[in-house]
Amino acid sequence: MPSGLRIRSFGSVNGTIPIRVASATENHSIQFHQYHLEDMGRVRVRKICDLEDREIPQSEIGKGYEYAKDQVVAISDEELRELPLPTAKAIEIQAFVPLESIDPIRIAEGYYLVPDGQVAAKPYKLLRQALDRSSKVAIAKFAWSGRERLGLLRLRDDAIVLHAMRWPDEVRDPAAVDPPHEKVSEEEIKGALALMESMSRDDLDGPEFEDTYTDALAKIIESKREDKPLPDAPEPEQPGKVLDLMAALTESVQQAKASRGEDADVHELPKKKTAKKQPAKKTAAKKPTKKTPARRSRSA
Repeated sequence: MPSGLRIRSFGSVNGTIPIRVASATENHSIQFHQYHLEDMGRVRVRKICDLEDREIPQSEIGKGYEYAKDQVVAISDEELRELPLPTAKAIEIQAFVPLESIDPIRIAEGYYLVPDGQVAAKPYKLLRQALDRSSKVAIAKFAWSGRERLGLLRLRDDAIVLHAMRWPDEVRDPAAVDPPHEKVSEEEIKGALALMESMSRDDLDGPEFEDTYTDALAKIIESKREDKPLPDAPEPEQPGKVLDLMAALTESVQQAKASRGEDADVHELPKKKTAKKQPAKKTAAKKPTKKTPARRSRSA
């Protein structure tokens, strides 16, 4: 992560807030390496020079851009740090917007911004409390890892979090994934809402939100290490063809309630009404009715 950063364009005395960047998340996944299965020797990636056909140490390796087939332009890390950009060593705040105006698909990984030294403590706290009172987030630009990025500054408890954001042209058009000719009835929508209501909750605490994949993988590794039988795998559910969407929604509501220890008896979801054919009747000619003027709305 870059060092010597500062938040700029927010009312401190010198216009900047010195900050340090700390990772806001951890990866608890089990990591694998590659091994030669015959003797379990570690398989490593060696960096070979195409021209000299020999392994190159890291001290001789740098970045380069292939400008043409026979021309490569070398770019050093120092040159990247000294890019002629206002965002090269600063997080430039551009605007403040409501969080709900940001499409979540554009929000990426997060980092804690830590005030760097006593001189940064007061302006950092000022920005933090201003974000809290305004209920808005800051949109900023910054340059990391050889590219300029858009960022979002928000609060998490007493810390300011910087989220990297995707540029608008990095988000694909979702129109291609919407089935154009499929229609659902109002009764089916009400059934889906009933299912959502039966699955609603106020938090994400509970065993259903724990990483069971990593736990299962750890059990397999432990069993193999101790030369014990592998734990039994649950039988996978066979996906069935949904012939009646309303019946499937009703069953899902019952299962959701039962899994939460609630009464599984639910009211039958509304069924699609079918028009019944009535025998034709002879009707006497009706007298013309007098039209009444439409009422105006009270807001008019």
